[in-house]
Amino acid sequence: MDKSHSTKLIAIDFFCGGGGITKGLSDAGIKVLGGIDISPDLKRTYEENNHNKFVNFDIRTISGSNIYKEFPEIEGDEDNLLLAGCAPCQPFSKQRRANTEHVDKDLLTEFGRIVKDVLPAHLLIENVPGLMKKGHSVLENFLKILDECNYSYDYKVVNANDYGVPQKRKRLVIIASRFFIPKIPDGEYGPNNSGKKPYVTVRDAILCYPPIQAGESADSVPNHSAACLNDKNLTRIRATPHDGGDRRAWSSELVLDCHKGKTGHTDVYGRMAWDDVAPTLTSRCASLSNGRYGHPEQDRAISLREAAALQTFPDDYIFYGNNVSIGKQIGNAVPVKLAEVFGEYILSNSKK
Repeated sequence: MDKSHSTKLIAIDFFCGGGGITKGLSDAGIKVLGGIDISPDLKRTYEENNHNKFVNFDIRTISGSNIYKEFPEIEGDEDNLLLAGCAPCQPFSKQRRANTEHVDKDLLTEFGRIVKDVLPAHLLIENVPGLMKKGHSVLENFLKILDECNYSYDYKVVNANDYGVPQKRKRLVIIASRFFIPKIPDGEYGPNNSGKKPYVTVRDAILCYPPIQAGESADSVPNHSAACLNDKNLTRIRATPHDGGDRRAWSSELVLDCHKGKTGHTDVYGRMAWDDVAPTLTSRCASLSNGRYGHPEQDRAISLREAAALQTFPDDYIFYGNNVSIGKQIGNAVPVKLAEVFGEYILSNSKK
C-alpha cells in the first residue's frame, strides 16, 4: 500500500514503460504526476494501475515547454520536483550484438536537455552498466549537463538482489540533486551469514501461484499465463532436472545443433533454482528458449505473473496487451522494490 505523501515531493516518470519506477516511487510516498513514453500501447497498463496520466511523447521531439503544458502543476514547484528516467538500454546492453549505431543511443542526452529546461530538484536515473564502458560518451555528456546545471550527484552499478529484489540484475543508478549531496545507498540484503537480511529467493516470490501447464492460464490470478511449448521443447523441459537443472542432462538427440560440442550458454532452456535469486529477466522472460526461464519444477517456462513477481510487481498490478507486449513491459521494467528504495532515499534527504 502506498505510504501517505507526507512531504510535497512530486515526480514525472520518463520512459515509464509499464510503470515500474512509478509504482516504486508511489510506494515510497512520492506523488507521481504521470509517465511519458513513446509507445502508445503502454497507456492502459500504466494508467489503470497507477491512476495518473500517461503522455505519449517521443522525447526527441519535445522540449521543457511541452512538459509544462502537460503537467502545469510543476510550474513554480520545481524545487519539489523529481524527474525519473530509465532510457531504453538496448544501445549499451550485453545482449546487443550489432555493430551499427542504435537509434536510441542518445536518449539519455535528450533527457538531459529536458533537465536543463526544467531544472528539477532531484533526478533518478537507471540504466545498464554498459553505459559506463570506455568509449561510450553518452554518460560523460550527461554528467557534463549535471555539472553545468550545478547538480551534485553519485552513480554506481548496483545489483537489485541487494535491495530485496529476487533477481540478479545489475544496473547503473544515478541520483542527482540541487539540494543535497547524494550517495547511492547500500542494499540491506545479502548471502546467508552476511549479517544482512537474506536474499529474497525464487521460492519466496513464486511458490504461491497455482500450478499450470505450458499453454495454460489460471483465471484466478491475473497474467498467470505460460507460453505454449512444441513437442520437442516439452520433451526437453521434462528432461531438465528440477530446481536449477539445465541442458547438460539431456540425451544427445535433444541437443540443438548450435549447442553440440559446446559447454557454454547453459542457461538457455534451464530451470530456475528455488532457493536462489532469479537470473536477469529480459523482454523475453517468459520464453523457455531465451534464458534460464524454466519453472523450478513444473514443465514450462515461468508465467507472466511469475515474471512480474520476480520484478516485485504486486499481484493486483495487471498488465494489458498480447503476451509478447506484456513480456516486454515486465522484462524491461525497473523492479518496483528497487525504485522504492531509491525513492525513499531521495524523499528522506529532501526533508533536510
